[in-house]
Amino acid sequence: MQQQITGTERGWWIISYENRIWLPEGELPFGIAVQWSLQGKIAWPIGEWQGEKVWLICQKMTSDMVSLRQIISSDSGLFQLAGRGMQLAEFYRSHRYCGYCGSEMYHSVSEWACLCHHCHERYYPQIAPCIIVGIRRNDQILLAQHQQHRGGIYTVLAGFVEVGETLEEAVSREVMEESNIKICNLRYVASQPWPFPHSLMMAFLADYDSGEIRHDPKELISADWYRYDQLPLIPPANTIARRLIEDTVALCRNA
Repeated sequence: MQQQITGTERGWWIISYENRIWLPEGELPFGIAVQWSLQGKIAWPIGEWQGEKVWLICQKMTSDMVSLRQIISSDSGLFQLAGRGMQLAEFYRSHRYCGYCGSEMYHSVSEWACLCHHCHERYYPQIAPCIIVGIRRNDQILLAQHQQHRGGIYTVLAGFVEVGETLEEAVSREVMEESNIKICNLRYVASQPWPFPHSLMMAFLADYDSGEIRHDPKELISADWYRYDQLPLIPPANTIARRLIEDTVALCRNA
């Protein structure tokens, strides 16, 4: 799968290290490898976008290594491929040695996996399942400011699924823990790979059942009900959170 770049290869170039991605001129580099001085580097083809190959190089560049969030508003397909590349780069970086015997690992040539010569253990990229939910009460939606978010963005509630828990149980638990309310009429909407750092977001809609909002200050700065036509700053397009908000707004309008 991996190969040494000669300089003539063409495509999109995802160059990632330590959950950062190379964005010269603020965009994913595209074109012939030599124009980006990539000859001699080791790369993996990880997909195609608009008929062009997408390459991954796991290496730190001297400048312009930034958060993938800088291209979150790009086309969703390209953003998803960039996220895949960043997650694979982090997987290879964090699996240089076997967690069972400590021996050095090597990369499989047939699949995305790291293998141990000594104890023959096989490791695959791990994905953390997460839930995210839009909650409606009459003509209002529950929105919160999360501690890890910056820029004044308000969004819907989300959280990681715990061991031994169904998705539905995770939604109810996270909502109760973060906002102190109960929900009903829970229904699945869609999913989205989310490379921050290696999650799969599973989205739901729900209706308010009971309780008064009391937000968890460890997770949230604030949480409140907002009328559908008086929303604060919300997440950008191409995010599952934005879709849930827009779907909830549509339900409010039609109520």
